[in-house]
Amino acid sequence: MYRYKKIAVKIGSNVLTRKDGTLDITRMSALVDQVSELHKSGVEIVLISSGAVASGRSELKLSRKIDAVSSRQLFSAVGQAKLINRYFELFRDHGIACGQVLTMKENFATRLHYLNQKHCMEVMLENGVIPIVNENDTISITELMFTDNDELSGLIAAMMGMEALIILSNIDGIYDGNPTDSTSSVIREIEGQKDDLSEYIQTKKSSFGRGGMITKCNIARKVADEGITVFIANGKRDNILVDLLRADSDVVCTRFVPSDKPASSMKKWIAHSEGFAKGEIHINECAVKALLSDKATSLLPVGVTQVIGEFEKDDIVRIFNHKNEQIGVGRVSVDSGKARAAIGHKGVKPLVHYDYLYLD
Repeated sequence: MYRYKKIAVKIGSNVLTRKDGTLDITRMSALVDQVSELHKSGVEIVLISSGAVASGRSELKLSRKIDAVSSRQLFSAVGQAKLINRYFELFRDHGIACGQVLTMKENFATRLHYLNQKHCMEVMLENGVIPIVNENDTISITELMFTDNDELSGLIAAMMGMEALIILSNIDGIYDGNPTDSTSSVIREIEGQKDDLSEYIQTKKSSFGRGGMITKCNIARKVADEGITVFIANGKRDNILVDLLRADSDVVCTRFVPSDKPASSMKKWIAHSEGFAKGEIHINECAVKALLSDKATSLLPVGVTQVIGEFEKDDIVRIFNHKNEQIGVGRVSVDSGKARAAIGHKGVKPLVHYDYLYLD
């Protein structure tokens, strides 16, 4: 009946909140109805839900001004309790259990923490519990925050091996012009990195969220390159989730076509670990050509021209070409000292094995 059996659904703040920042209970209830219908039909679903900060903001009237990080921590502490309690009650009406998963960006930095989170959600799904994921804004600080929950949803979709990621916003998708212009229309399909969308994408951020359409597009492209279909759709449209998953669906939205060469679980983790990179490896033109060829090629010391920064074995490093342009990331097999000592040498083991290499 439905074309996908494993999906991640990201619900944006502007979908869940009214203009005054209060929770839109009617919309929230409608989305829970749809998720419940899909769940009872055998579709595995992980929700990535925004709305905690906006919800808390509407609940508190501060008597004095506080800084941005403090206000975010305060609003999310109150708002997250309110948000998850509402989800719990709504899902309980359908006889379905849901569970809260709060995470931080640093929890994705090491493979062990990454796998622990994955196991937690796998256990929930195996026991019929719907995971509801959000960033733990109460203890996150600015430099360690996700760009927004779009970034988090991409990480979760890749981690859980989802077939599709649905990003619900308050517009129908990516337009070929200003969405408010009647002559503009939604771009229905985007293939990987082929289409240049820079002239179309609006830079304006949402009212209550941290990101905008640029973030959504960048995340969608990366996730699609990993073999996962991505939809950007309007969460305020009636029955949007159920309609999107129907085999004969013709819902107005933007669909990012998945790569026909899905990345491995390890490569997916590495692809999303760029923010945790500890150093840089610069390579020559011959090494670049070898890595970008159709053959499975590891990064060998003979093609390395420079190693920058300090890192340990198994850390994530950025990889730069001879033009000083980043071309990928990878998990390094030695520490920075040994990497420098191996520069230009032949017949030694790869600095980054192909299995632990992700090219942009």
